[in-house]
Amino acid sequence: MDCLLTAWQGHERELLGYLRHRLNGAAEAEDLLQEVFLKAVRQGQAFCSIANARAWLFQVARNAVTDHQRGAKAHVALPDDLALPAIDSAAVDGLAGCLPRVLGELAEADRFAITLCDIEGLSQQALAERLGLSLPGAKSRLQRARARLRARLIEACQVRFDEHGQVCCFTPRPPLA
Repeated sequence: MDCLLTAWQGHERELLGYLRHRLNGAAEAEDLLQEVFLKAVRQGQAFCSIANARAWLFQVARNAVTDHQRGAKAHVALPDDLALPAIDSAAVDGLAGCLPRVLGELAEADRFAITLCDIEGLSQQALAERLGLSLPGAKSRLQRARARLRARLIEACQVRFDEHGQVCCFTPRPPLA
């Protein structure tokens, strides 16, 4: 572990300066410096095989700063009596009556993806396997199909939204006979 001690002694001051520059106080910087040192110690003999110990130590220090700052974000406690906004589910439930007809007007590929994932509950991974696509490809296909369905519902059923973006009213379209 002589390689660790040599690297540490060569870069400790520089690391501490780096951490002090990015953090609020010297105590925080020294705490994170100790975390960096402990991570290096946990590497054991593997630390000696690192090609650029300085770069490795600074990368660990950057990650430690990032983790520290993520955890330090201010959180606002919400009151226990905070009420959820009232949602008129009747309008949304009624809109489901437009769905079969509008779904039938979509392209077959869109209808297939929406039916499998959103109606039958198949996972996006299963959709990807069934279509021979990668998972990101299947997710994109489903997302585009949903966007086209939404646009078609808005147009065909004349959906209107309230000031909160919630469905407030629409014109029903009965299924084709």
